[in-house]
Amino acid sequence: MKKSTFFPLVARAARRTGLAAWQTGRLFRQLVARALDAVQDVLRAEVEKGNLKLVTDFLANRALPAARVVLLERMSVRLLARLGLRGVLASNVVGWVLPFVLERLVAVALKSGAFDKLKANPTVGEAVGRLDELRHATWKLLVPDPGSRAELVPAGPGPPPRLAPAPDAAA
Repeated sequence: MKKSTFFPLVARAARRTGLAAWQTGRLFRQLVARALDAVQDVLRAEVEKGNLKLVTDFLANRALPAARVVLLERMSVRLLARLGLRGVLASNVVGWVLPFVLERLVAVALKSGAFDKLKANPTVGEAVGRLDELRHATWKLLVPDPGSRAELVPAGPGPPPRLAPAPDAAA
């Protein structure tokens, strides 16, 4: 199993800058959200241009090297614009967060079978909807809701679910 060197790197950077753990987590969530938005914007723009095959090949890692480089450059530029940082710091941040987010996005796409769903939907609207679903699933993987066990309940016919009374309230 491959050992990740990402989290010790973040911990060392947090200690050096004097940030508390909760501050680092908040900054990490903001950074990941901006990176995921940048990736989503580029993929959505390509789908709207009619390049659905390019997007599915990119996510499946079958795209031509030149096309892959162009998409990664566009994602990097979008992320740099969203971060508002300049210089080497911005390049370093983009250099480690963009591959991390893309790796998680591809993992979720493989797990959920998004490639087949994207290929099966020839219309732009359906493909964009599938990309939004993929973004939402990736966000849940990147930033889980620890401890609260909160779940998204789909709206359906019938009355809304009710909370069960506490065990000590009945006594």
